[in-house]
Amino acid sequence: MTYDLLILGGGPAGFRAAERAGHFGLSAAVFEGNALGGVCLNEGCIPTKTMLYSAKLYDYAKGGAEKYGVTAKEASLDHEFVVARKDRIVKKLVAGVEMQMKKARADVVRANGALAGRNEAGEFVIEAGGETFAGKNVLIATGSSASVPPVPGLKEALADGFAVTNREILSMREIPSKLVVMGAGAIGLEMASYFNSAGSDVTVVEMLDRIGGRIDRDIAALLQRNYTARGVKFLTGSRIQSVEAGRVRGVKPNGDEFELEADKILVAAGRKPNTRGIGLESLGVELVANGGIRTDEKMRTNVPGVFAAGDANGISMLAHTAYREAEVAVNVIRGADDTMRYDAIPSVIYTNPEAASVGETEETAAEKGMTVKTVKLPLLFSGRYQAENEGGNGIMKLVLDGEKRIILGACMLGNPASEIIPAMAVAVARRMTAADLAQTVFPHPTVAEVLRDAALTEL
Repeated sequence: MTYDLLILGGGPAGFRAAERAGHFGLSAAVFEGNALGGVCLNEGCIPTKTMLYSAKLYDYAKGGAEKYGVTAKEASLDHEFVVARKDRIVKKLVAGVEMQMKKARADVVRANGALAGRNEAGEFVIEAGGETFAGKNVLIATGSSASVPPVPGLKEALADGFAVTNREILSMREIPSKLVVMGAGAIGLEMASYFNSAGSDVTVVEMLDRIGGRIDRDIAALLQRNYTARGVKFLTGSRIQSVEAGRVRGVKPNGDEFELEADKILVAAGRKPNTRGIGLESLGVELVANGGIRTDEKMRTNVPGVFAAGDANGISMLAHTAYREAEVAVNVIRGADDTMRYDAIPSVIYTNPEAASVGETEETAAEKGMTVKTVKLPLLFSGRYQAENEGGNGIMKLVLDGEKRIILGACMLGNPASEIIPAMAVAVARRMTAADLAQTVFPHPTVAEVLRDAALTEL
């Protein structure tokens, strides 16, 4: 049998591509050696949010709810129960993905596949589980894995369990007394948040001079201030230089050395595309500097008929980006006109409070030579926010084109930023102006009304 589409990887990009292919009557085969759903469903997005919700409830129960006149005595967090619930939810969602594959009539091959060039008919060939499969098109959606910095002793620490990645930490049955987090991106901050709530003494070491990666500097500073008040320690602009049993050693920005005791180290220093060992060289597929597969706005590689989506191309490395990239790839394969855009992809750090952004920040706009106008408002402008966030210090910012006041970006710190930022993603994608946003009616009372309040200041 010759498939219309061979898909390497069953994560967000892979299973979405198979679902869309089936929807349009294309035959597809998905090659996945682990559980369907990929890192996001099994070792990332869903497991962490499940655990973080338990931590948020515990934060309220152990004292946070007192600000609202609610007292809960002798509150406790059952970490083993939290992990078991996480596993149950993941299992249920994985089963849901499997049902989607059956509905799409996609064949799921329970083995990792590798490209093996072309056959005599010119069709692409994938070898998996001792069998050979042929197809007219290929989508590479092999995802990513945790980057391991070349720190002396770190590989040994990972081997003996002293250091863990996002995969292992989500299955730990005990709360470490002292946790050192290497990296202050979304994974590092979310796990720092959970284990801080659960009772760990948490220290976050970050090479950059701020937390949160490329999020807005004001948002990053305020988020750090919130977590510092909760007892999380941050060493920004610092580097871990060696790992030994029970401790790490490093250097601060001023050159001073530091030593931290630890029961566990979480390695959260970024992700790397999984592009090795999948036979790319058999077709001459080009890579970019970070090891990702080079793709254009149609998700095409340099080899006609070969596409790449999700973390494998190393561009956005977010599950929701992967979904859209997969949709574009399938549409192009079936002859429809579609294009991938990266200028309006929202991102969220699911801490408590949440940090969310979309589009340009002041900093990225300046790097591109843009002239912008920034509007900044505290979330206290919202009555709903005040009602549900006693003592909250959330903010929101709009980044507008300096001339036409087109909305180029937005960012927020505060709950529920993750549920509000999609509205701004639409505004950025549709190139709405501040006037357009100001004329939009928001339900009252909602925190989202602050977006309209900010736009009104520009009329």
